Amino acid sequence: MLSTDLADLKTYMADNPGAVIEDVARERKVSSRAVIEALPPSMVRIGAGEHFAAAMQDVAEWGEVTLIVHTDDAIFEFTGSIPAGEIGRGYFNLMQPKGLHGHLRHERCAGVAFIERPFMGKSSAFVAFVNADGGIMFKVFVGRDETRALRGDQLARFRQLADRIAA
Repeated sequence: MLSTDLADLKTYMADNPGAVIEDVARERKVSSRAVIEALPPSMVRIGAGEHFAAAMQDVAEWGEVTLIVHTDDAIFEFTGSIPAGEIGRGYFNLMQPKGLHGHLRHERCAGVAFIERPFMGKSSAFVAFVNADGGIMFKVFVGRDETRALRGDQLARFRQLADRIAA
């Protein structure tokens, strides 16, 4: 990316920190990682992808969260507890027979981004697992309480995990 394009993207994200990352990436023909990295530094920290399993194991202890997979064709949302997982046969396997389960290609994770920013008039906090191509594998959002505020216990866990992984 040219330095002028990068500067323009950083200015855009500073002015529009709640913009949908995937939409900005598509419109500007850059990776989602480039958009994440263009957020103001106070809003994002990124750790290495090698921390994928540790991050997922921690998130599995947070309780009800929202996991989002955003593709060009759909936005899938799952609200509930993320199951614990383990690595086997080349995948990080989510270990529960019903609800959210599956097999994640953890070795393609190139970054674990911790993002706190305004979104649609509210504070938001999420972990974005970024793949080797600069795309977002999926995001895990800190849950909300009955008043729609971020859950304080989860926000504390989110920040502690960011401190460990993206110090």
